[in-house]
Amino acid sequence: MILFPAIDLKDGQCVRLKLGDMDSATVYNADPAAQAKAFEDQGFEWLHVVDLNGAFAGTSVNGAAVEGVLKATKNPVQLGGGIRTLEHIESWLEKGLARVILGTVAVRDPALVIEACKKFPGKVAVGIDAKGGKVAVEGWAEASELGVIELARKFEGAGVAAIIYTDIDRDGVLSGINWEATLALADAVSIPVIASGGLASIEDIRRMTMPDARKLEGAISGRALYDGRIDPKEALEILREAA
Repeated sequence: MILFPAIDLKDGQCVRLKLGDMDSATVYNADPAAQAKAFEDQGFEWLHVVDLNGAFAGTSVNGAAVEGVLKATKNPVQLGGGIRTLEHIESWLEKGLARVILGTVAVRDPALVIEACKKFPGKVAVGIDAKGGKVAVEGWAEASELGVIELARKFEGAGVAAIIYTDIDRDGVLSGINWEATLALADAVSIPVIASGGLASIEDIRRMTMPDARKLEGAISGRALYDGRIDPKEALEILREAA
């Protein structure tokens, strides 16, 4: 079970949003590379990075900040936000990313995701962001009529490394992970699922170790870590003991 600390990038800075609203960004660190190194020093073994500007623009915007993060940490890094083409995927993987996260393009062009999985085995994750049970795209600015499980099942057997499932209604507001929807998704597909959105306290960490949650690959934490609501040492120890 992996706890992924999150670095969300807006205008080159490490921020957190509330409910996906770009106008409600709180800056937590002006130096994302230093933040990446701090997470490594705290004992985390993975890093989850999102180019927020890129998600809206449809192409990488915070590339320099991401490259700084890659240089600063030895930990594997997964990146989402604005990655929409095979060339773009290849370019990021060549720069040292462990895996790319495809979100909007997974809705718009599922065939591209399947092709990317063949070309870059184990390096492609799918980001499914949901509002009211329906998939949202274009940096959460647009809703689709597609259901979460309906989308996820399109990639069964394709070689997707993981599905990052975010409940937008809980993101950045510390209301707890939507365990019911997350576990329902994990039950519905064989692809590993990572929970995102709302992780609020050490109780959520303990919940990750319960038998029904063991099927998850892990969960992502942002604001709760930055605000000090979760002690990294305690959280990682709970997960280690459970393993």
